[in-house]
This record gives sequence, C-alpha cells and structure tokens, in this order.
Amino acid sequence: MRYIIIIGDGIADRPLSILQDRTPLEYVELPGMARLGGQRVGRARTVPEGCPAGSDTAILSIFGFDPRVCYTGRAALEAAGAGVTLRPGETAWRTNLVTVEGEDFETAVMRSHNGTGIGGDEALQIVRTLQKDTAYAELAAALGFVLHESPTFRQMGVAQTQGSWGKALPGPHDHLGKPIGPLMPEGDIRRLMAASFRALRGQQANCIWPWAPGSAMELSNFTARYGHRGPVVSAVPLVKGIAALCGLPAPEVVGATGELDTNYQGKVDAALEGLRAGADFAVIHVEAPDEMSHAKDVEKKLEALRRLDCCVIAPLLDALDAMKEDYRILFLSDHPTLVETGAHNSEPVPYCIYDSRKIGTPRVFCEANAATGDFFEEGTELIAALFSE
Repeated sequence: MRYIIIIGDGIADRPLSILQDRTPLEYVELPGMARLGGQRVGRARTVPEGCPAGSDTAILSIFGFDPRVCYTGRAALEAAGAGVTLRPGETAWRTNLVTVEGEDFETAVMRSHNGTGIGGDEALQIVRTLQKDTAYAELAAALGFVLHESPTFRQMGVAQTQGSWGKALPGPHDHLGKPIGPLMPEGDIRRLMAASFRALRGQQANCIWPWAPGSAMELSNFTARYGHRGPVVSAVPLVKGIAALCGLPAPEVVGATGELDTNYQGKVDAALEGLRAGADFAVIHVEAPDEMSHAKDVEKKLEALRRLDCCVIAPLLDALDAMKEDYRILFLSDHPTLVETGAHNSEPVPYCIYDSRKIGTPRVFCEANAATGDFFEEGTELIAALFSE
C-alpha cells in the first residue's frame, strides 16, 4: 500500500458574488478532484483555536504534530528548510522582499508582499545590493541581524539577542494597499526596515519585512512514529522545514516555485521517483492557489485550481494506476485563503480520502459537500485516518 498526501494550499474559500455565490472549488470543473471526492469526504479543523491561521500550524497538524504543543513560530520551520541551524538565544524571522509605494517611509503603502513576484537572480541581486549598503550593513551588524539569501522573495533573517525587537510585524499579504506606518512597532525592526528602504530606493523590491519570528523547534521522527517514509515535495521552505525536522527527505525540484507557473510535472515526478524507489509515502504541496488568493485575483485562483487538477492530480492518478499497486490519497486544503480579503482563515477545511481498492461516484470536491461528511475537531487525526485500513 502506498500513501500520498496532496495539499492544495489555500484552495478552500467562501462563496463569491462574482462566481454566482459559489466558492472557487464549486465554480470550476475539476475532474481529478471530483474523482478523489467520490469517496470519503469531510471537514477538519487543521488550525486549532488560539493558533495563528497559516500553513505552519495547519501543515504541522496534517503531519500529526499538534501546534499547540510544538509550535515556536513559522520562521523556525523555514530556517530548518533553508538549512539554517538556530543557536541558543537566536531568533529566526521570515523576511519578505516587499514593494512599498511612496517617497516617505513612514507613509508608504504596501503594494506587493512578494516584491511584485521577484525571484531568481533578481531576488539575489536585491539582497546583495542591500548588504553592500554601508548604512544598512552597519546597523544590521550592530543588531546582530543576518540575512541568509534565497532566490525567492522570501529570505531568512536570524537575529541575536542584543536587538530590542519588540512586537512582531503582521504578515504583509494581509495588508495590501494599506499604509505601513501604523503596522510597524517601535524599535529595531522599524530602524532596520527604514534603512533597507533607503538602500533599495528605485528597486523592484524596495524594503525588507521581517515577521513571524520563531526559536528552534523540535519534532519527533515521522517514520518512528507512523512507520512510513517518503519524499515531501514542495517549493516552500516552511514545508521543507517540517520535513527536515521530522526526518523526511525534501527533494529539490528545478523550476518549482510558489507561483502559478511552478514546475507541476517536476513535483509529480519527484513524488513518483520516491515511490518507485521503495518509499511507501509521499507528500505533494502546491502553493499557487494561496498566492493567487493573497493577490485577490479570482481568475488566477481558478486557474491555479485547474492546474492543480490537470497537472498534478490527473497525472499522479494515472501513474499510480499504472503501477498496479493499492494506494490511498488524502487530499485537502491546509487552511482557507479568502480571495475577497486576501487573508488566511482558520475555519475547518474540506478533505477527502481516496482508496484505489474502492469504487466511488465522482462528486464535486467543495466546502458544501465536505460539510455532509465526517468532521475532525483535531486535524492531527487526519494522518491516522489516511494510514488506517
């Protein structure tokens, strides 16, 4: 038996008037998801009450780890995914390259949480330009703040204890079109951001945004806990970090990004390669629907769902069927991401569990149909449901 988890990041949503009061999952034709949704469906609370709504807490739950017990902050997971080991007294910070608009830093407006889609060599050049700026470099050194560069809009910052960091910034994707001044705490974060704004004036991404701090996190070994092992395929450092901390491999896929044009086939191939090499477990995580939701772009979220369906689910099912071995798939949203607001939500998410040994009738996989099935108050119970025969 092979076991696969497919996580469509942020695919769950609420009904939208522009979609005739249907959710994106209800509105667009998705035959692969319909096949998966033709068996066991339901809802699960992947974000426990009192925890921040995000992929960090939600995906920890999906892997069977209770974020109320183990969670120390999202940045700790991303640090692990980037191969950065935190030492005692250090704090990791997710650090976005953002685009803000305005001549004055204090009154500038958030225009893009990801530097208008910056990545690759352009992202690396922005970071190197910043670090060569004398004023910024001197302040960062005085505060013990180090950026570990990445070819994406998301960098990893690590701060030592001497900084007076104060209250953490909110997620930039939740405040698009809003002035940044009221969002920023007093203290060293504000000073560092202002220095980056001055250093990056005129650039595509013109400010750093350190947020979601976290200290070192420990997770138990997944294979020792559940008896299964295999690749965790994602373009997102957070997911790679969860894999690293629980002892699962996270292969690199060329061209894999968190955007709409990610290498979908490469992700499927990486999962299948692991299964064909003897693994009995694999995870495929696709970030694009979440990013399109943050951009409040309904059409692009619909397109992200179509690509998830036709470029991941359909070829994966074909390949698994051709292997002529029994398999089970858990398919779900990690958390809802609402196109209307561009923000995450902590409401329960739809899930389905598909078993190749059973016969089902295709049914639209969506929030309303999932509400008719089994409900898991604890999202950590989903992994046991997948492995249960």
